[in-house]
Amino acid sequence: MKELYQRELEYLCGAPLPWEKLEGKRILLSGATGMIGKCLVDLLMLRNQRAGQPIRVAALSRKEESARARLGEYWSLPSFQYICCDVNKGIPECGQADYIIHAASNTHPLQYAQDSIGTIASNIIGTKNMLDYAVSHGTEHFCFVSSVEIYGENRGDVERFTERYMGYIDCNTLRAGYPESKRLGEALCNAYRQTYGLEFSLPRLSRVYGPTMLLSDSKAISQFIRKAAAGENIVLKSEGNQKYSYSFVTDAVAGILYAMLVGTAGEAYNVADAASDITLRDLAGTLADAAGTEVVFELPEERERKGYSTATKAMLDASRLQGIGWKPRVHMQEGLQCVVDSLRERKAP
Repeated sequence: MKELYQRELEYLCGAPLPWEKLEGKRILLSGATGMIGKCLVDLLMLRNQRAGQPIRVAALSRKEESARARLGEYWSLPSFQYICCDVNKGIPECGQADYIIHAASNTHPLQYAQDSIGTIASNIIGTKNMLDYAVSHGTEHFCFVSSVEIYGENRGDVERFTERYMGYIDCNTLRAGYPESKRLGEALCNAYRQTYGLEFSLPRLSRVYGPTMLLSDSKAISQFIRKAAAGENIVLKSEGNQKYSYSFVTDAVAGILYAMLVGTAGEAYNVADAASDITLRDLAGTLADAAGTEVVFELPEERERKGYSTATKAMLDASRLQGIGWKPRVHMQEGLQCVVDSLRERKAP
């Protein structure tokens, strides 16, 4: 249902955000071809159709071919520029950067396991390179897209993570590379504010899904959605008792913008839809029912298992973000149907 995704983009274009802060400004966006980055570009380009002064977007990613496939419709627009670079190797001269949104990161289990060094590098070295560019180019605001992963495992002492909660992470594991480097990325933002006065924000996203997901995404929800779209049995690689918070991609992007444009600089903001909290077992069952298939259990391959989170309960308290005007609009049932339909349309001749 492209209609739902388009409907939400249209809604956000008219949402009570201080869009005037961005009009006539230039945003440098890393990870532009990812699930979040693609949605951000779609939204900002759509917003330009009603803006007095266009928001200019400089989109960064590592592969131009992929970028053309994902963002090709904007290639010739004067408000859009594509820059091919690996943020881990340094940022080339990209021109003015009034706002920087750093969304480049490995974000799913196979990447954690297969590219563990790259996972850490993008969250630390890549973040430092982006922060250095911000300082050298007089950036007004730096947004580091963070994650529920920074909270580690729930120690059983809370139902939901507030922004002050810090759980447990076994740092001597391959899987720890992602959450530990996200934590250090946040610490880098604080260090640059202390040293250079750079304003920053930290939206901490729950698990995100949506029609802009990459087909290579190996997160459990993404695997389930692909199976449902193909009319295949849903493969569950655990007992499925893990309970997580989720957000539809347009709600996640709205959360990023609220944190960046409305929130208090230097604060972290959880982004999650409480109405979409669900166990993996129930998530698999919902998609299997929608596809007319079944849930089957299968042990994961060793390579994949190394990238899995050991957290069994990771739900976010988003009341701080709701307190500045954000609210989720797309809940799990409607959102899942949208993504399944979208994948079916992608594969249709």
